[in-house]
This record gives sequence, C-alpha cells and structure tokens, in this order.
Amino acid sequence: MRGILSDRMGAALLMAPLLLFLVLAYAWPFLGVVKWSFTLPQPGLGQYDALLTDPLVQSVFVRTLRIATVVTLVSVTAAYAITVVWVRGTPAQRLVAEFCILVPFWISVLTRAFGWLALLSNRGLINTWLQSIGFISEPLTLVRNEFGVVVGMTHFLIPFAVFPLASAMRSLDERVLLAARGLGSSRMRTFWSVFVPMTSSGIIGSALITFVFSLGFFVTPAILGGGRSVMVAELIYLRIFQSPDWGLGAAISVVLVLFVGVLMALLFRYVRPRQMI
Repeated sequence: MRGILSDRMGAALLMAPLLLFLVLAYAWPFLGVVKWSFTLPQPGLGQYDALLTDPLVQSVFVRTLRIATVVTLVSVTAAYAITVVWVRGTPAQRLVAEFCILVPFWISVLTRAFGWLALLSNRGLINTWLQSIGFISEPLTLVRNEFGVVVGMTHFLIPFAVFPLASAMRSLDERVLLAARGLGSSRMRTFWSVFVPMTSSGIIGSALITFVFSLGFFVTPAILGGGRSVMVAELIYLRIFQSPDWGLGAAISVVLVLFVGVLMALLFRYVRPRQMI
C-alpha cells in the first residue's frame, strides 16, 4: 500500500511543474478574458446578448463553421489517401510520401500563405498561365474569398491530419485483411468494408484535430481572405485591437473555447484519446 502511495506521490510531483505552467500560461489568462466578457464596457451579460442578436457576429460564426467543415472533409480525405501510400506503399512511394508530409513543417504558415497568394492572385502564376494559353480571357477570382481560404488552410492542415491516420493504419491486424481476401472479397470491397472501418478511430482523431485547428485559424484567412472572408479569430483581433471592443472580443473568445471544449468532450466520450494517436 505504501509503495502505491509513494508511486502516486512521485507521479504527482513530476506532473506538478507542468500543471503549474498550464495554470499560469493558459487558465489564469483565460479567467481574465472571462472577466472582461462580463465587465467591459459595463458589468452584465450585454456582450453575450450581442452574440445572439448581432447579425455580423452570427454571420462570422456561420462562415467559420462552414469553412472549418469543408476544410476538415477535404483535409482528412486527402490525408487518408496520402497515409495509405505512406503506410502500405512500396519503399520508393513511402519515401516520396514521407518527404511530402514532413517538408511543410519546415515552412512557416506565413510563408505558405503568401506562396498561395502568389499562385492564386489575379496576376499570379495560375491566372497568368491560363491566360497565356488562351484557356481564359479574364483572371479567375481565386483569392479574397472562401475558396482561397479553404485552399490555404487545407494545405497547412493535411500533414497534421496524417499522423492519427498513420497510427490507426499501422496498428491494424493484417490477418483480418488476409482473411477477407481469402473469403473471396475483392480489393476494393476489402478496402471499404474492412480497412476503412478498422481505421475509424484515426479518421475521428484526424477530423477532430483538423476541425479544432480550423476554428482558431488567423493568419491564412486574413491573408487569403483579404478581409472578405472574416473568421472568428480575425473577428476577435479586430474587436480587441481595432474597434476597440474588448468586452465583445472576450465574449467571442469564451464562446469559442467552450464550444471546442464541448466538442472534444463529446468525441472523447465515444473514442478514447489513445486510439486517435
């Protein structure tokens, strides 16, 4: 009994610095933001009432959920295909896939956003090339809208979506796939009926990571959206640093954090965290 208590005390002491850091770096500042949401510009629930009645705030939340959903679907789908090659391809295919997954981590999000701006703008490489070959007469509007935001965010988030999928695929029992093939199942049917369901925990984990990242994205939507596709993080920045309306910005922050917390709690109720990594 004493051994168990001493082990627990040792584990608690080892975790204490991390918990203290989390409290000081995240919990304490967040409580300050919560205080602002109830006290600025005057005490009360006026800022939360504005969240329910202000058409601008509501439209930004709807746009953020729409973009985050689209980005999650596209990112997870693309990441799944890449992960299949990375985990089950030939050595050469695995090397190329691994290179494509790891290289984006060496490039900052700001550099990637400006790179897409150079590609997708009216005078960018894509529009210039399409006009030079006579495919289009006028440049396509590929940035300063939701399309450009989705492209930039998806490019950034695909590598993050890969790792939960890779963990699920590598832990898959190959004997189940061999049994399905031995019973006469085709490759395509084995993939959709056996392989995909057995990697569902990785899909859920990948979708969770991507969706949560998407909700708080700031740099890429600000650059590629051009102020026309404002998302929640950019709205918070505008309310605090440009309006300034610290109370409303704080209220939006609190609602966003609570929404992410509820979402994660619901998903963790059905999927264990260790199954997603």
